[in-house]
Amino acid sequence: MVGVVSDMPEHSSLIDGKGRRLGVDVGTVRVGVAISDPDGILATPLVTLPRDQKTQDPDVPTDMSELANLVRDHGIVEVVVGLPITLRGQEGQAAQQARVYADRLGEVIEPVPVRLTDERMSTAVAARRLSERGVRSRRQRAVVDQAAAVEILQGWLDMQQRRHT
Repeated sequence: MVGVVSDMPEHSSLIDGKGRRLGVDVGTVRVGVAISDPDGILATPLVTLPRDQKTQDPDVPTDMSELANLVRDHGIVEVVVGLPITLRGQEGQAAQQARVYADRLGEVIEPVPVRLTDERMSTAVAARRLSERGVRSRRQRAVVDQAAAVEILQGWLDMQQRRHT
């Protein structure tokens, strides 16, 4: 079982080099998803999924089923889930929920590894960038989760590039 691979900067990617990755921003209502290019250089928005919190074990929540389909359809080699660390560097309730989500997703998409990465401020940064580009708040809600997933994945990709150069 691969499951969730250790999460923070001291651990480098198990899969070096080529292959598409998914970035996932887990919210209580929606799950934003971004995808990388095959060379692992650029993250782009993919989709926003409604979060399914009603499904009980052992059934697979619909959002995770859809993520599993994306993993299969795009030949994903690794999934990066944002871990919302507080500004004080601590894990609160949202981080605990992200860990639970990542653990369950790891079971669903095995053997593809799931990683957790610090996503401090990713949604705030994404919302600010959308606003700077003239995307108004009503439209923003529809894409902010994807934009946050892009921030998460791009930050992780950039960190991997720095480590391997």
